[in-house]
Amino acid sequence: MKPVLLIVDDEKGTRQTLAAALEDSYEVFPAANAKGARAILDSEPVDLMLTDLRLGGESGMDLIDHARALPRPPQCIMMTAYGSPDTAAEAKRHGAYYFLNKPLNLDEVELLLKRASHTRELEEANRELATRLDPTSGLDRLLGDSPQMQDIFNRIRRVAPTNATVLIQGETGTGKELVARAIHNLSPRGNAKFVPVNCAALSPQLMESELFGHEKGSFTGANQRRIGRFEEADGGTIFLDEIGEIDIPTQVKLLRVLAEKSIERVGSNKSIPVDVRVLAATNRDLEAMVADGTFRLDLYQRINVISITLPPLRGRGGDVVLLANAFLRELGAENRKEGLHLSRPALDALSAFDWPGNVRQLRTAIEHGVVMATGQEVTPADLPDYLQNSTGKAEKAATNARISQFVLENHPGFNLKSVERETIRRALLAVGGNRTEAAKLLGIDRRTLQRKMALFSSSPH
Repeated sequence: MKPVLLIVDDEKGTRQTLAAALEDSYEVFPAANAKGARAILDSEPVDLMLTDLRLGGESGMDLIDHARALPRPPQCIMMTAYGSPDTAAEAKRHGAYYFLNKPLNLDEVELLLKRASHTRELEEANRELATRLDPTSGLDRLLGDSPQMQDIFNRIRRVAPTNATVLIQGETGTGKELVARAIHNLSPRGNAKFVPVNCAALSPQLMESELFGHEKGSFTGANQRRIGRFEEADGGTIFLDEIGEIDIPTQVKLLRVLAEKSIERVGSNKSIPVDVRVLAATNRDLEAMVADGTFRLDLYQRINVISITLPPLRGRGGDVVLLANAFLRELGAENRKEGLHLSRPALDALSAFDWPGNVRQLRTAIEHGVVMATGQEVTPADLPDYLQNSTGKAEKAATNARISQFVLENHPGFNLKSVERETIRRALLAVGGNRTEAAKLLGIDRRTLQRKMALFSSSPH
C-alpha cells in the first residue's frame, strides 16, 4: 500500500502542484485549512504531513501538535515562505521532521518525504516490537504468528486511531470481543468506557430499554429512570456482540442513533446527544440475512464501514501450539502449578484436532490439562476425552510420513504401481499385518486393499 500523505496549504496552486507531483508514490489527501486537515488526521491513517506555517487564522505549529499527539503520529514537514532559523527551531520543538523554505524544490521535497517515510517505518517497527513485548498493550491477549493473524493485527492498528464503525466477523470462540477491546484500547478513547452488550441474551422487549434507557413509568415495572448502554458509553466505545440477533424494529432505532448520534429514552421524546464509537460482532452471515429480509441493508452498510474477519483456529497452523503454551503459563499460575509443560504427544493431539469451538475451546482444554496433571508434564491422558482420538490421528499421520519418506529414499526410480505396492507393504508392517488396520491407515476400505494385494501378487514386479 502507498503511504498516506496529507498536504495542507491555503494556496490552491501549491496543493495541486504537490499532489500532481506526488500522487504516483503516495495516497494524497489535500486540505485547504487546519480544520479540514484535523478532520483527515482524525479519520485517516496519515503517515506523512506537509503543512504550511500560515493557514489563514491558524498556525501550522498547532496542527503539528495535533498530529504528533495522535496514537499513530505522522512524520510532519513544515513549509513556509517566511522562514528563519528561529522559526525552524520552533518547528523542530513542535515535532516537525524538517523545515522547508518556499519556493519549493520538488526534488528536495521527494527526497525528504522518502527519508521521513523510512523514519516512519522504523517508528512503526519499534512500536510493534514494544507492543509485542509489553503485556499491558492493547493486543496483549491476541496471540498469533500465522500470516492471517499478523494481517488482523495490522488491520487493528490501522483502524484503532479512527472513529470508524467496525464489523468483526468469525465463528464462535475466535476472539471477537478481544479484537473489539484491542481496537478500543489502542484508540484515543482508550481511557474512556468500553461497554459490551450481548444482544443474543436480550429479548426484543428488553433490547430497546437496555440500549437507550427508559424514563420512570414508561412501561410496567419501570419504577425509576434507567440510563441505557449508549449513554453509559458516552465518550467511549460500545460493543454490540451478536448484532444479528437484534429484531427489525430495534434495528430501525439503532440505525437512527448511528445516523443522528443521539438517542431517545423509552417514554421520552427528548433527544440526547451521544459521542460513542460503535463496534459490532456476529457469527452469522449478515449478507444472507439481508437477502432474506431479517437484517436491514441500510444498517448493514452503516456498521460495515470496516470489516475484520477472524480465521478459525483450524486454519491458523502453528498458532495452536503458541496459544496452548500461553494458556498453560496463564492457567498454571492461576492454579498454583507454575512450571508445567506439554508433552510431545499432548502437543501432537492438540495440533491434530479441528477445534470447532476455536480459541475458547482450546483454552478450556488446557485448563482441563492443568487441573488434571499430577506432575510437571501435561500428557494426553490429562486432556479432555475428545482429544484422545487426536493422538491416534497424529500417530497415523506420522506413520504415513515415514512410509512416504522410505519410498522416496529407497525407490528413486519408482512408478505409480511400485509406489502403491511398497506403500501397502509398509502399512502392513506398521500394523503387524492386520489388513483392517492397514486399510484404515491407508484411507481405503478392506475390500479395496484385498483387491490391490491380489492384483500385485498376480502381476510381475
